[in-house]
Amino acid sequence: MELITTAHLESPDDFYEALIEAHRDLDVAASHALNARLVLLLANHIGSLHVLQQALSAARGGAGSASAASAASA
Repeated sequence: MELITTAHLESPDDFYEALIEAHRDLDVAASHALNARLVLLLANHIGSLHVLQQALSAARGGAGSASAASAASA
């Protein structure tokens, strides 16, 4: 399985709103902790180390961008 870097999210605006709401009224430390828990939950859901490594590289800007990471693996 490869990392999907094209638009794929069902209801992206609703997700963004829910994400912002989840952070509402949290201090910086609690917000960082929420992000860490969310990343670990989603990583567990994805399950593939290969895909997670691609996502980490894309998030850091590895190989230039997420689309470059996707193209390199094709």
